Amino acid sequence: MANRILISVQEDFSAPDWFNESKIEAYVQSVLQKLGYDGEEISILFCNDEYIQELNKNYRQIDSATDILSFENGEVYTDEESEWLSAGDIAISLDTLPKNADYFKVSENEELKRLLIHGVLHLNGYDHGEAHIESGVAPSDEMLVLQEKTLKDFKDIILINEK
Repeated sequence: MANRILISVQEDFSAPDWFNESKIEAYVQSVLQKLGYDGEEISILFCNDEYIQELNKNYRQIDSATDILSFENGEVYTDEESEWLSAGDIAISLDTLPKNADYFKVSENEELKRLLIHGVLHLNGYDHGEAHIESGVAPSDEMLVLQEKTLKDFKDIILINEK
């Protein structure tokens, strides 16, 4: 079996020229397979800072934009195809993506791949507590170590063609 990846873009928000839903879906499928997850349904919303700030304020009581939010679900349902684990929803701000890439001194392509892995790990029970990736510092937290290891496994994947 495979996984079900549902990708959407915030209403009234124009995705950048590089945005390719099928490439992103294939990448997330590969990440899930590499991590050993099967039969999952994941929803990914790409949005702007204003939208993710509202989500952050409503669900985490933090009134600021952020790069990514993950909302774990964990319910199982059955349809005509199979039984699925509704792993949850991921929201990624495409406004914050280039800011993160600049901070970490990486390409936007690498940062997008990192955020997608990060979200997948959160939806599958991983948590990094107060630990975060810092520019030039190797992570020590289990989730962040796995995230960076997985990212290296996909170093040749291009989701965003650099300018």
